[in-house]
Amino acid sequence: MESSKPNIIPGFSMFFFIVISFIRTSTSQTSNYVGDDCHNKTPQTLTSSYKANLNQLLTRLSADASMSKHFSNTIIGNTTNAIVYGLYDCRDDVAGYFCQFCVTTATREALQRCPNQSSAVIWYSYCILRYSNKNYFGKADMTPIWSGGGEKNVSDPTEGKKGESFIRNLIEEATEEAKRLSAWGEFTLGGGRTRYALVQCSKDLSNVGCRQCLEAMLNEAIQCCEQKQDWQVGSTTCMIKYTNYMFYQSQSSHTANKGVGKSKALIISASVLMIVAVLCFSFYLFRRSKRKRDETPSESTPVVYELSQTDSSLNTDLPTIPLLVIQQSTQYFSEDSKLGEGGFGLVYKGTLPDGKDFAVKRLSQTSGQGSQEFMNEVIFIAKLQHRNLVRLLGYCMEENEKLLVLEYLPNSSLDSHLFNDENRKKLDWTRRLNVINGIARGILYLHEDSRLRVIHRDLKPSNVLLDYEMNPKISDFGLARAFEGLQNQHDTRRIMGTYGYMAPEYAMEGLFSVKSDVFSFGVILLEIICGKKISSFYVSEHGQSLLSYAWNLWCEGKCLDLMDPILEDSYVENEVLKCIHIALLCVQEDAADRPTMSTVVVMLASDTMSFPMPSRLAFSVGRKVTEDLSTSKDSKDASINEMTLSSIKPR
Repeated sequence: MESSKPNIIPGFSMFFFIVISFIRTSTSQTSNYVGDDCHNKTPQTLTSSYKANLNQLLTRLSADASMSKHFSNTIIGNTTNAIVYGLYDCRDDVAGYFCQFCVTTATREALQRCPNQSSAVIWYSYCILRYSNKNYFGKADMTPIWSGGGEKNVSDPTEGKKGESFIRNLIEEATEEAKRLSAWGEFTLGGGRTRYALVQCSKDLSNVGCRQCLEAMLNEAIQCCEQKQDWQVGSTTCMIKYTNYMFYQSQSSHTANKGVGKSKALIISASVLMIVAVLCFSFYLFRRSKRKRDETPSESTPVVYELSQTDSSLNTDLPTIPLLVIQQSTQYFSEDSKLGEGGFGLVYKGTLPDGKDFAVKRLSQTSGQGSQEFMNEVIFIAKLQHRNLVRLLGYCMEENEKLLVLEYLPNSSLDSHLFNDENRKKLDWTRRLNVINGIARGILYLHEDSRLRVIHRDLKPSNVLLDYEMNPKISDFGLARAFEGLQNQHDTRRIMGTYGYMAPEYAMEGLFSVKSDVFSFGVILLEIICGKKISSFYVSEHGQSLLSYAWNLWCEGKCLDLMDPILEDSYVENEVLKCIHIALLCVQEDAADRPTMSTVVVMLASDTMSFPMPSRLAFSVGRKVTEDLSTSKDSKDASINEMTLSSIKPR
């Protein structure tokens, strides 16, 4: 059994996992909100000094989050009846502006859900906020304990002990001298079954306190949940989660995504002739195998299977390609043919006898998520044909193999150019503008012009591939969803995608629509302009997220300061300013305020069109809390956080 070596995840940050079934106040709550604990449901009489100090504390925590700090604790006041202790923690794998948005949301919601209370805790998927008039810093709470398990029992009676042993290893990692206070990883049970687990403590605990808390949670889990495939146990200061699916996002997975982008980027652009060549070659091998059907098969004299029948549930017009053809073209999936590792499997380069190249995405045989992605890609890409979308040439489902045969492109993905110091020099302004327009047209086709009305849900530079002439093609439809009829919004309790590119309503509430893709496009547009990746921008010298930095420059009338210095000799000022304006409109916090992709395409093409001014951006600016802590029906909006900026127009 192996576990990953985690970076520190600040404490409290994933406690939403432990209470999702236990402290949720109603079944209509969003997928990101988990619960709250007001400690004392009876309204209290708070002194004016305490209210003022609490207000100041929440403002300070929100300000710290706006500077992309993932953890902060502070004390306001110096008298017995007015002192307030407060902290927030965000998951370490969450981008800085996600942390900011979560914390500012928590400061507002905590006051609404726990009105006139001296102590409160509120949990979200990405952060936790806590304040009290008593000092709780560094104290491990083993009670109360929340516990629960899924409906499915384990099929292997020994799994419980194996899982227990693995979790004890994670506890060792979390409480070693480095003071990680968290650890996560996966282990294989055999038979293609994988389990995932995470242990987590509040970051202000000592290693000793963390170990004591986690050991108490594990003992509880042994009693209540060990024979379940999914379970979670936790207290206020630590938690353990155990599941049969990947639920955490680590820094290592982001690193892997870079490789995914590079490998996928190598996948694209043979002509339609390849299909003909494949079929002709298949027919030739089939006829030859019939003549030699009495011979003993081997790698030198391979058996050729007949074309597999298309699964009726797929209902596509794509040809199914014999497994043997793909095996021979990739030298039986040799290391020399491997291009890289994708999200749910390996990617190989194949070459036909006529010299045509193609790429094969080989889905992991043990990945349930991979199977879902496979079905999605076959169904969606087969029905989508556009110059700015990657082409799926065929697929294979034989002998437990799931293979996607794709176009091959040697020019890599957008992220491998945009975020590489050398490769970025090849992207002058003309090429970048061409990429921007191509991505926009591709998304517009998905939203309005295709046979299906499709939401991609995972738009990012690594999923934009470049052809021989550096034209963009959107790829990877594993998370895509289609609308039906007049339906214009979906909701889900399982948030999937890539942090940094998720729209706030999707990340926080599980709601996604075409406007979710518009948000992702706005983020990509800003990345193309500045040449920096959103997930790493917040640790730069600016001390801000990419969105907040762009917004502040806009308000100061200094938009060109955002531009990649490499563009100095090639940019067209009015075009750069227009693209920044459009990007800020796309990343507005309220989905209703964002333009549709049809409007975006028109704006990109126009030199005279008057654009609306962007308003509040998602995760972009700090907020202040009003002094009135009342949340009665008559004053429901009194505690809504206000923007600190006095102007939203550039000078």
